[in-house]
Amino acid sequence: MPEFSMDRLFRRAAIIVSILGLAAAGFADGALAQDAAPATDTSRVVFNTLLFLFCGMVVMFMAAGFCMLETGLVRSKNAATICLKNIALYSIAGLMVWLTGYNLIYGVETGGLLGTFGFWSADDADILNTGYAASSDWYFQMVFVATAASIVSGTLAERIKLWPFLIFVALLTGLIYPIQASWEWGGGYLDAEWAFSDFAGSTLVHATGGWAALAGALVLGPRTGRYVGGRATPMPGSNLPLATLGTFILWLGWFGFNGGSQLALGTIEDAVSVANVIVNTNMAACGGVMAAVAMTSFIYKKTDLTIVLNGAIGGLVSITAEPLAPAIWQSVMIGAIGGVIVTASVPLLDRLRIDDVVGAIPAHLLCGIWGTLIVPWTNGEASVLGQLVGIVMNAVFVFGMSMAFWTMLRYSIGVRASGEAESTGLDRIELGLEAYPEFANR
Repeated sequence: MPEFSMDRLFRRAAIIVSILGLAAAGFADGALAQDAAPATDTSRVVFNTLLFLFCGMVVMFMAAGFCMLETGLVRSKNAATICLKNIALYSIAGLMVWLTGYNLIYGVETGGLLGTFGFWSADDADILNTGYAASSDWYFQMVFVATAASIVSGTLAERIKLWPFLIFVALLTGLIYPIQASWEWGGGYLDAEWAFSDFAGSTLVHATGGWAALAGALVLGPRTGRYVGGRATPMPGSNLPLATLGTFILWLGWFGFNGGSQLALGTIEDAVSVANVIVNTNMAACGGVMAAVAMTSFIYKKTDLTIVLNGAIGGLVSITAEPLAPAIWQSVMIGAIGGVIVTASVPLLDRLRIDDVVGAIPAHLLCGIWGTLIVPWTNGEASVLGQLVGIVMNAVFVFGMSMAFWTMLRYSIGVRASGEAESTGLDRIELGLEAYPEFANR
């Protein structure tokens, strides 16, 4: 056995370190060379397409998040109906974006107000110039439309009939949403004339769903027994752990929602931007949660979980209009103010006797407006006037069209469930089954 020698050991260690150092230097040189090299057309198409498909699937999972959040916040006798609405509205959105929606969004002329009607079909003849597979972009845009429809479901829960709701979803996803989205994302009037900026849809998605929900709530009226003697009667949800799970799913889904809205992953700069967007999105939600925790603890002397859950969503909605430009501390502040808005708005709606079962109007509509207005703070290319014009145009069009459609449905086939259905539960009356049969009539 050779004699142990410290000198020999040190020499061998030095050789190993030298080899590793040379290897690391070579790797770094190669990496720098690779960084400097432009992306090939093929890699750009592949990575952009993967971004759309992967983020689209993550956003689709938000449908499950909305479903679980709403199911947890309604009473058990209406839980199965909420589940049916959410899977049906997602399917309707897919069909309507194929039939009319996509071409209405992207068939608009520059500076125009209305796109073209017609079926969408994939065209990859010029794929190297577009930079992505056509189907991947269609899918990514479709799941956004479904998200807007999901917002309406929770607000109107427990007292709306199934078929009028589904008819309205078809109108929202096939006409209302695509037309207003074309004004910005299709290069229409707001984009061309006012430089309106809405990165991932604080206004175009969330406020749109919020205005549609508000119009429906006004036409539909509150649940029986919700407001008695000038006071709001609590109607606790059936499963707060399930609602919390739904919120976490939505939080995760937002990373695809905002991250995918970078619309490209074919360069190093795009990859860095996607990462920064996701971090800012996460931190805004953290700010919204902690603001809601602090405010509810101060106002009510007890922390309200349901408001805190909406505080997270309010923070996420608030950062959605511009998740790339802010520094982290600005993202936290933007999200925290969203949490404050949610906490302050919930009792305000009760004073106005507007029955929003899941708190979607404060979280999506009001925080959507706030998030859109604050964009010029971090994005110097946007102006307060341009943002205001976009908000007002969206409000007038979406709320006006929604109110017209809800009113037509009310006076034609009716929208309100019967007193028996409200009392017994929509599950048993409309579906003939129960989500929790062992806990019937609870």
